[in-house]
Amino acid sequence: MDGSPGTASPRITLRKIASVPRVRALLWDKDILYGCQGYKIVRLVPGANIWEPVTVFRPAWWRTLTSHLALSSRLARDGFHALAVLPDGTMVGAVPGAIVTRPSRDAEFHVSHRILRGTRPLHITAVPSGTIYWGEYFDNRERSEVHIYASQDRGLTWQVAYTFPARAIRHVHNIVYDRWGDCLWILTGDEGAECKVLRSSCDLRSIDTVLNGSQQARAVAALPSPDFLYLSTDTPLEENHVYRLDRSGHLERVGNLNSSSIYGSRVGQDLFFSTMVEPSTVNTSREVHLVGSREGTNWWPLARWKKDSFSMKYFQYGNAFLPDGENGTDLLAVTTVAVEKDDHTTTLWQVT
Repeated sequence: MDGSPGTASPRITLRKIASVPRVRALLWDKDILYGCQGYKIVRLVPGANIWEPVTVFRPAWWRTLTSHLALSSRLARDGFHALAVLPDGTMVGAVPGAIVTRPSRDAEFHVSHRILRGTRPLHITAVPSGTIYWGEYFDNRERSEVHIYASQDRGLTWQVAYTFPARAIRHVHNIVYDRWGDCLWILTGDEGAECKVLRSSCDLRSIDTVLNGSQQARAVAALPSPDFLYLSTDTPLEENHVYRLDRSGHLERVGNLNSSSIYGSRVGQDLFFSTMVEPSTVNTSREVHLVGSREGTNWWPLARWKKDSFSMKYFQYGNAFLPDGENGTDLLAVTTVAVEKDDHTTTLWQVT
């Protein structure tokens, strides 16, 4: 059922509100959904199906050209890949090769940090104190040391806040703020003991290993809740699952996934993860799935999309991006890429 809600779950119903081409959903800030059209940040006007321009980053001239066409944009990995919005309106984003910042008083983004290893982090996270974090994500075949960067001046400057020593991890997948535990969850990969789920204080002064040592501890997406942390695994080497970790450290497998998962999102009490199509001898599905759960113990496929015919190596894996942030609405936003019919399209569903 391409891009349409499934009927397996009697508990969650998705009603399609709109499909918007060429917009990628990035971040919920309560009732405001931020997205991007290439290098332009837009937001969905609450209560209306209208996307209004907010600000812009001006990339190199050739990226201005490639970002205007879907296939060339996929090839060049154009646009914003992560976004954080501070209470004063400051925005910090990840674009290819740079962290960019738009102070609330400025009209446009400017480069605040050039990324020298890899192209960009997968996520950017802000904590209530105003500190902003992102972790290095690069190939790191040599297993050199890996840094977490922080800014305490609203994204104007960046310093190394924590360093994983050489051979400890390959790279940082995600840093997730947990408002119920007032802590950070740091997710790393990719092999053996490099796969870790770490619980950290918000200043990174105390970091404890909660899970590590297997592909089932290899995660990118995490959804905190009052009593649990939900994780979806991201491994091409084994079958993938949804896990529930309680506050005492007990881990329980609660769902099965057809492939690797790197995005998750909440709508009220409802939880959602998406899967992607990547080369794997274990996970052979050619479909992107959206799965959801109301109570966290039963997970159901809610929508699916078929991978398109273009090369995964050059034109991206089939995927469904779910925005970060705290969602104060009853809307689920999903951006699909490299799939049939809904390539580079954001679909909005009302969750009932």
